[in-house]
Amino acid sequence: MSALLLLVLSAAAGPAPVRVGSKVFTESVIVGELATGVLQRRGIRAEHVRGLGGTRVVWDALVRGDVDVYPEYTGTLAEEIFGGRVRPDALGPALAAAGVALGPALGFEDGYALGMREEVAARLGILRISDLRSHPALRLGFSNEFLDRADGWRSLQRAYALPQRDVRGLDHELAYRGLRAGALDVVDLYSTDPEIQAERLRVLEDDLRHFPEYRAVLLIRANLAGRVPEARAALEALAGQIDAPAMIAMNARARIERVPEAQVASEFLRARLGEDSVAPGVPGPGVVRRIAARLGEHLTLVGISLGLSLLVAVPLGVLAARRRRVGQAVLAGVGVVQTIPSLALLVLMIPLLGIGTRPAIAALFLYGLLPIVRNTHAGLLGIAPDLRESADALGLPGWFRLVKVELPLASPSIVAGVKTSAVIAVGTATLGALVGAGGFGQPILTGIRLADTGLLLEGALPAAALALAVEAAFDGLERLVVPRGLRLEPEQPA
Repeated sequence: MSALLLLVLSAAAGPAPVRVGSKVFTESVIVGELATGVLQRRGIRAEHVRGLGGTRVVWDALVRGDVDVYPEYTGTLAEEIFGGRVRPDALGPALAAAGVALGPALGFEDGYALGMREEVAARLGILRISDLRSHPALRLGFSNEFLDRADGWRSLQRAYALPQRDVRGLDHELAYRGLRAGALDVVDLYSTDPEIQAERLRVLEDDLRHFPEYRAVLLIRANLAGRVPEARAALEALAGQIDAPAMIAMNARARIERVPEAQVASEFLRARLGEDSVAPGVPGPGVVRRIAARLGEHLTLVGISLGLSLLVAVPLGVLAARRRRVGQAVLAGVGVVQTIPSLALLVLMIPLLGIGTRPAIAALFLYGLLPIVRNTHAGLLGIAPDLRESADALGLPGWFRLVKVELPLASPSIVAGVKTSAVIAVGTATLGALVGAGGFGQPILTGIRLADTGLLLEGALPAAALALAVEAAFDGLERLVVPRGLRLEPEQPA
């Protein structure tokens, strides 16, 4: 009977929502909102997992089934995903082998290019990429993905025999700030970037035709047709609807006029598909509600990961203190984990756990081990020998002595380690937004992408306040956990 009830309830709930992914740059987020919008306006449950990171992260999420749809470019598929083995006009079979279908072409191309400030290019007489050979001292700043992808800087440098060595990797939108400030001379551009026109940049001619064609398309998991048959037809409504001027205008609305991407997409759908087919826009939540929602997400990440770290790290610390040789290996192991860059650790978790909160919690759990293990180990080894001898003389069992004598005596050190771990988790959890985990990292990353100080502060200030609140909470917890005689009480005036 209960099994039948579960079956009825699952059938009533309908299929899981269609998950639309997007990369970390503005245009991808806008197109993700457009795809989500056309699905929702045809009665299909859909959600947008925005700003997931670079090409490989989102592609892997699609192949694994963590997302069902995301916008991509034919040149990126041919060169980056398939390593130049597939022509941009023959992607279908290669995609099908990965369980992916080529969705509608959106109608615009967004290719890579190199650009300079007009006055600098004119003064140096630079019109083409090959002209850069004569100016080895130029300072180049490229997006981190462009530096390493197959069709990016390395292959471009080889193709043109470029001599430049001062090449920096940074966020795409931040490169424009460096160009504007005169700290950079050449940056990579997307051909639909609104800054090209707004700042009168010179786009250098790709005279060797290094870059392929980058037509914008939607990629769709092949099994979505069986799960949500009407989804493909809904997405086809975007076929050929977005030309390059329209995409540039939408990018400008988001990045220059600071209009939220969801509103930009809604306005476009209303204008292009007609008022009847598009539901009127609903105002988004206010700042307080947004912060409250992000606080809940952030506390979930920190709370679960810290609890797991505590459950594992204290026994490891005890083991390290009682078994010296094993202890060296334990301390070395958790120390090595701490040396892995947090962003790299997050990405390493994705193949195992997918996207969302799980990889973020796993990474935070691993980062939380070292302070607790080390402080538990140090606290136990720091117990005075005469106290240990007294416990032995009383004939106390080992487990009783550990729980009732040694851990209480080591508790100031253990609590300090847990406090350190908690504060680290609050800060590191902001990177969870790159894998769809939410939290205060979401407005921070959006603020960086859109050069919006207000959004940046909307994430950074609450995260800092939360770190201070966590530290204060552990100060209070110390009074409850640490025996009074072991606390460092403030001195009283004479």
